[in-house]
This record gives sequence, C-alpha cells and structure tokens, in this order.
Amino acid sequence: MASGKSAGATMRVLLVDDDTTLRGALAQSFELAGIEVEPHADPQGALATIDADFAGMVVTDIRMPGMDGTELFRRIAAIDADIPVILMTGHGDVPMAVAALKQGAFDFVAKPFAADHLIASAQRALEMRRLVLENRRLRLAAEEAQGAYPLIGETPVMMRLRDMVRQVAQADVDVLIEGETGTGKELVALLLHRWSARRTRPFVAVDCAALPETIAEGELFGQAHGRTPGRIMAANRGTLFLDEVDSMALALQGRMLRVVEEREVRAIGAEERQMLDLRIVAAAKSDLAGAVAEGRFRADLLYRLDAVRLRVPPLRERRADVPLLFAHFLREAAERFGREVPMIDADVEARLLSHDWPGNVREVRNYAGRVALGLPGEGSGAGSDGSLSLPERVERFEGATIRAALEEGGGDVRAALVTLGIPRKTFYDKIQRHGIDLNAYRQGRG
Repeated sequence: MASGKSAGATMRVLLVDDDTTLRGALAQSFELAGIEVEPHADPQGALATIDADFAGMVVTDIRMPGMDGTELFRRIAAIDADIPVILMTGHGDVPMAVAALKQGAFDFVAKPFAADHLIASAQRALEMRRLVLENRRLRLAAEEAQGAYPLIGETPVMMRLRDMVRQVAQADVDVLIEGETGTGKELVALLLHRWSARRTRPFVAVDCAALPETIAEGELFGQAHGRTPGRIMAANRGTLFLDEVDSMALALQGRMLRVVEEREVRAIGAEERQMLDLRIVAAAKSDLAGAVAEGRFRADLLYRLDAVRLRVPPLRERRADVPLLFAHFLREAAERFGREVPMIDADVEARLLSHDWPGNVREVRNYAGRVALGLPGEGSGAGSDGSLSLPERVERFEGATIRAALEEGGGDVRAALVTLGIPRKTFYDKIQRHGIDLNAYRQGRG
C-alpha cells in the first residue's frame, strides 16, 4: 500500500531508450506537452528510481543492450503491477509487445510513430496511475482514521475540532454543539462521552424534535410510580445528550432549567427530588441566540447550557475532507454488503470535488453506499455526466480539481502547484481556460 509520500508528488514519465537522438526528441515533446520527463539511457538506472510509491509511468524501447524493454517491464511489474508501462517497438518486435500487453503492459507504439500518439497514451497512463495512488492513499488514510471516527478529516478546522473535543471531554463541563443537519453533532457528543471519565456510564440520547409534546414530560422526567425512570434519571452518573434542543417546547424548557442548574429531577407526581450526577450535552442546528430573540428559547437555559460551545463545520467549509470521508464510508459499506471495495474512478472523484454536499456527512455516507452497490448512475461512467463526452468529463473534472486545490489553500498559488503537481505556466493556462478568478479564493488572506 502506498505511503503518504506519493500523495503530493509530481506525476512524471520515465523515458528509457539507448538511442540518444530519439530519447532527446521524445523528452522535448513531453516537456512541450507540460509533462515532467526523466530520460534514461540505461534500464538499470531507471529501475533504481522505481518503488511501489512511484508517481508516474514508464515509456521504454524494447531493443536495448543488457536488459531489453520486456525484461524491464517484468521487473517493474514485480515491484508494482499497477505502474503503467508503454513499449516502443520496431515492426519485427510487435509479437513481443502484444505478449507483454497480455501480461499487463499498458500499451505499445510501433515505430515510426507520431509523438502526439505516444503523448496521448502516456497522459491516459498517468491519469490511471494517479487514480491508483489516490485510491491507495485514501484507503490507508481511512484505515488510520478509524481511531478518530467519526471526526475524520485532515483540514485544519477538523484537526482543531478533534483537539478541542479531547480537551473538553476531560474537563467534564456541559457543552453546546452547533452545526447543520448531517454534520455529525450526535457523534461529537458520543466522543465527548467516550473520551471522558464517564465512559463506562450511560450515554442517553434524547431527540427533542422527535419527542411528541404530549408525552415529552413523562419520557424525560418519568412517573412517580412508573416501572422505568425517565430519560434524565437513566443518564445519572453518565451523559445526557439533548439533540435538537432548539425544538424543545417552552414549557419543557422551564423544567429542564432546574435540571441543568440544580442537578436534580422530580418525577411527575412525586414529592421528593432526586439528586443527579451527570453531564449535559445539547445540540442545535440553528443559532440559539436567534431563537432567544424570537422568543422560541429561554435565555436563562441557553446561558446554563453554553458553558463550552463547539461548532461542527459543514462540508462546504472543508471540501478537502470529502474524498477521505467517502473512502471511509465506501469501505464501511462494502463490508456491510459483503462486496469488494470498488475503485474510485474519475467520475466519482469529480463528483466528490464539485458537489456542494448540502446534506453534509450523511449525504456522503449515502452516496458511498450507492457506489458500493454499483447502482446505475453512481460512477463508472454513468450518472448526471453520462451524456457528456470523455473530453467534456475530463474538462469538468480538471476544473473542479483546480478549484478544490485553490479553496483548500486559500488561494495560495504555490500551495496549489504542489497539490496539483503541474508547472506554473501550465497552471495559469488552465486557470485562463476554465475562467477561474484567483481573487475569489484569496478573500480573507492577509
């Protein structure tokens, strides 16, 4: 499995040919096409630069002294069978090249050939290699992220959130979590419990929006002579999670205030109050200050709940985390359905980078499930882009990738060049072709 070192590496072509004139001419053609090329006269020297993380592909002549092209191909395949190799062959060597194709070589070109033909084949090979390395990186990162689940993400905002959750969990204070629907507020609450000293005690979740007002009081506070305690008492010595607390009825908010403030509860019909030892975590999808201003939420309850506030960002604020989240959920869905984890193809990757994901993490999880099932319209050339030609799909994907790199780097061109692995001139040519305004990504930069 590839290590992280190949993730930001520039894709390149290893060109192996002992003919100095042809090697120089082809190297120049690759450079003019904006492709980084590394010429080698000696197959052994080229082979020494290749490992399983090699970010690129190989173009090699078949007839060379010492080690021929087919032997070089076999040795490369032994290192990593997914490294594309294109063989250049004379007319008499075509049968050898065809045999190599059957063994897994990417392509062959028969001399004499047009440089454009070789470059087009090499570009396809480089894109395939890039996808292979990206899939490996994402799968490795998804496996490593298991310990951080569900706060998966490599963006600074998610790294800060993870650190804050760990610190706050150990402080044993009440917490208010804010975030849009589907961002994972309940999972943050669960981690606050799991990473705290209360981890062996109950975690009781109450969906305030799904609790009918007619039975809400009994469910929460319990009955004096009931067989089961209310949800609040059930959370004693553990964590009580009030999800969508902004949906709680005003009358119930008044009773909840005493629970929060005094840490005591009185069941319906009971005379005695029972003391509580619990942590309260509340979550809201809207701005509670706005709900207070509108008279829908008690200001005194907000002040009691708001000892520490955590905000879970929507995916549009951390787009760079979407592929990693998708890889995690794809692996999870494949295991659940008893299927092999499918490879993320260019169509799926383009959707991951260009879609707004208004449903946030929940929407990504659902999409991963459909891709794992191989449903029509979910990648593999199908879907909303199915009517587009291959050049149109590539063009759309390229634009989405550049925009994602700029967004991730806050408009920093140098950072985008590292992420994309392309020369500066090529970058600006593509910026102009896609009509991308760099200033739109530099807002807020000092």
